[in-house]
Amino acid sequence: MKYSEIVTAGLWDNNAVFGQMLALCPTMAVTATATNGLGMGLATTCVLTMSNLIVATLRRVIVTDVRIPAFVLIIATMVTLVDMSMNAWLHELHKVMGLFVPLIVVNCLILGRAESFASRSGMVAATIDGLAMGLGLTFALVVIGAVREILGSGTLFADATLLLGSGFAFLEQTLVTDYSGVLVMVLPPGGFLALGVLLAGKRLIDDRAAARAAAAPPAPPAPAAAEAAPS
Repeated sequence: MKYSEIVTAGLWDNNAVFGQMLALCPTMAVTATATNGLGMGLATTCVLTMSNLIVATLRRVIVTDVRIPAFVLIIATMVTLVDMSMNAWLHELHKVMGLFVPLIVVNCLILGRAESFASRSGMVAATIDGLAMGLGLTFALVVIGAVREILGSGTLFADATLLLGSGFAFLEQTLVTDYSGVLVMVLPPGGFLALGVLLAGKRLIDDRAAARAAAAPPAPPAPAAAEAAPS
């Protein structure tokens, strides 16, 4: 598989949330704001990229019979490092996410990519796959979080400085003043509502793209090779 196909699959075609419907537990739980979705997505991307790289590096060393426990051990190690780093340098955001950062260990997306792709691919391809899948997940979490935050609170990227620093205070926007909000959107059911609408939107975009591709005129045939001149 070409690297461009790996990136396209991770970001859109085979998106973890919108394509595979994986990682729905953090999707529903931490996307009350776009900032929380971005933080969880970036943390998962780090774990996914590093675990894919390590699994691909050790794929010829890990015995097949114990590959799943080995993959879980590698993923748990990466999650521990990310959790401790967030607790040290992003403590306020770490408190908001709480238990969901350690629960990245049981995220079926990470174990699934380790088993189906990283353990059967080279280090470069596995790293690109982990990065693309992680960024695709981050994109999904941010979009869902943005929809829920706008409808539920009338803000966008609230408390972004907790994640990105004071230099990104411009991201914190109050879109509607004196807005009581739609309570259900900041509760877990709001995640399902937002996800359903966005899934329908992605399906519509994919169907229209497929229709345009089918209606496009076929490419002209390549010119035939010139006949050899008689000797």
